[in-house]
Amino acid sequence: MEKLLHYVWGHKLFPLGELRTTDGQRVEVIDPGLPNPHAGPDFTATKLKLNGVLWAGNIEIHDRASDWMKHGHDRDAAYNNVVLHVVGEADCTVTRQDGEKIPQLVMAVPEEVTRRYEELRQTDVRPRCYTILSDLPKLTVHSWLSALQVERFERKAKDIGSRLDQCGGHWEDVFFITLARNYGFGLNADAFEAWARLIPLRAVDKHRDNLFQVEAFFLGTAGFLEEERTGQDDYYICLRKEYRYLRQKFSLPEPMTASRWKLLRTRPGSFPHIRLAQLAYLYHRGEGLFSKTMETQTVDELRKLLATDVSAYWEEHFTFAKVSPRSKKQMSKSGLDLIIINTVVPFLYAYGRHRGEEYLCERATALLEELPAENNYIIRMWEGAGIAVTSAADSQALIQLQKEYCDRRDCLRCRFGYQYLKHRK
Repeated sequence: MEKLLHYVWGHKLFPLGELRTTDGQRVEVIDPGLPNPHAGPDFTATKLKLNGVLWAGNIEIHDRASDWMKHGHDRDAAYNNVVLHVVGEADCTVTRQDGEKIPQLVMAVPEEVTRRYEELRQTDVRPRCYTILSDLPKLTVHSWLSALQVERFERKAKDIGSRLDQCGGHWEDVFFITLARNYGFGLNADAFEAWARLIPLRAVDKHRDNLFQVEAFFLGTAGFLEEERTGQDDYYICLRKEYRYLRQKFSLPEPMTASRWKLLRTRPGSFPHIRLAQLAYLYHRGEGLFSKTMETQTVDELRKLLATDVSAYWEEHFTFAKVSPRSKKQMSKSGLDLIIINTVVPFLYAYGRHRGEEYLCERATALLEELPAENNYIIRMWEGAGIAVTSAADSQALIQLQKEYCDRRDCLRCRFGYQYLKHRK
């Protein structure tokens, strides 16, 4: 209920009629203020009149007035400038730190708003606000998707910043870890990131010109060279021998366990063995990959830069278990586009923010607008509800909307939810 009180106050959806405090003062809300996402009162920079006298300060909102004491606000100096306490139920009076009483307003949520809010909370239909989406003005949709795209940029930049701290400020290492994670394409993403953190990149760099040794590093660290059984082919035996030599030479940590990797519900072309072989090939020929991706201007150039292949052995294998018909195992165009969307674009934005170079952030946005939209169940759902999806910029915005708002049932922070509560026919 408190969330709904926040919503009604922030959008001035007050019931019709004069507002009065519990002690009879007339309340005129001039400006409800700004939501405060940090510690302290719920709304700041509020302007209102009490019995015609202008007040400027902060607002605190609770379901019950007694929550004021329960949360310790009566002993907290940060709440001394609260000019009005908005509550659903005034079960007591409240005071500032010095004992001065604070005016209280019992605010009833309009019945229609409550009903619509319950509809959004209780329905299992996805998206919950589908009945109004096709009727929304294009400007409303566009402005919300643009804001969501920025939110997604910021979230991914935060993730990159966290990895950067863990990697001692080495952008190249963080790029490799993020690239590897995205080679997991969801199902094996966590395993790929854990694997990438174990890879001794400085040691691998010394052998970068030898694809066989890079494969030994990569597949050995993944735990795929630990089995000793009869019937293994010569390539496997040589790889295992090479990995053991490299592990001793560089005092490498224990490899992962092969059981960490998921093959169930994975197409053979996406088996971790193949993805690791593709990464080894890319690493083998991709010295300076991070700097090159930051300099590349177009989607086509990025596709060429990130295009992968595999060594001859993997053209006839999906795992070490058996020989398969020979086939090229290059990453598909749609796969490369996902790597660009989830690795290159966020890095351009994060690196641009870090260096204060706005043109890199602008290039990130331009690339998303140039790339085709992703094709997954989230995007298909929103398209089916009437939202036009024309580029990766739109699809990334809708993924942000689904994960950070819809899945959390946080309709009160969503602009589509606002339209549903306020304008539904």
